Amino acid sequence: MEIIRSVDQMRRRSAEFRDAGSVVALVPTMGALHEGHLSLVRLAGELADVVVVSVFVNPTQFGPSEDFERYPRDLDEDARLAADAGADVVFAPEAREVYPAGFETVVHVQKLTRKMCGAFRPGHFEGVTTVVAKLLNVVRPNVAVFGQKDGQQAAVIERMAADLDMGVEIVRGPTVREPDGLAMSSRNAYLSPEERKDALVLHEALEYAEQLYRCGESDAALLLDGMRTLIGSVKGAEIQYVAAVDAKTLEDVPELGPGVMFALAVVIGKTRLIDNVVLGERKRGEEAGGSHDDG
Repeated sequence: MEIIRSVDQMRRRSAEFRDAGSVVALVPTMGALHEGHLSLVRLAGELADVVVVSVFVNPTQFGPSEDFERYPRDLDEDARLAADAGADVVFAPEAREVYPAGFETVVHVQKLTRKMCGAFRPGHFEGVTTVVAKLLNVVRPNVAVFGQKDGQQAAVIERMAADLDMGVEIVRGPTVREPDGLAMSSRNAYLSPEERKDALVLHEALEYAEQLYRCGESDAALLLDGMRTLIGSVKGAEIQYVAAVDAKTLEDVPELGPGVMFALAVVIGKTRLIDNVVLGERKRGEEAGGSHDDG
């Protein structure tokens, strides 16, 4: 497996892949890889001949009081894990490579970034869309794989790629969870043992909503109220938002059905966590088998 640090070198290597007729997949990450990321790498390997994993802690998507400086970084370990999962290239540029002197362009998706995480993290999505646009322009993949755990981000990237005719297929990989249901996240490492227990309320609230939907409830407002009550019962949990939206357009929905995403952001202690679940094609009133994580 190759580790590439230069934008020019990555661009040249990608051109070689394409000239050889290879289908190229990109998995953008900020490193601190865990099983959630690695599942995306394996999914990319099923879709393409060559898998490029980018590892870049992007400074422009962090707010002034957020955790950019302490965000975990271990390129050697990330490269080892990526290789084991089937990556062919790890692209790990320095910030000066991505944002050279004089850089002043941003990519802004308007409507989809105003709500949910966008309302609590001003400028965050401009940082995300700008760096992803740069990565797509450098690597020029046929397909790019993102995690459903960041459901709003995935919708924003899909909109950007379609609006700007980027010619790349955006694929969402399912959320990967710990055995107790907590969605895997690099920020889980910030949680104390007690906070880790409190954090389970995110998954419990989503399970509550999905279970009532399966039993035939279709009133989104009713389920959102129940989710807020459940989360509010945990002393260390501070709700930022709980929403029921169309998974693609992020429009609020009054009535539930397939393709509706329940999404939430909750601060546990000092750690902000997000999670979501997308309602599937199961018939209402029909008990589901297996895990909703596949949805």
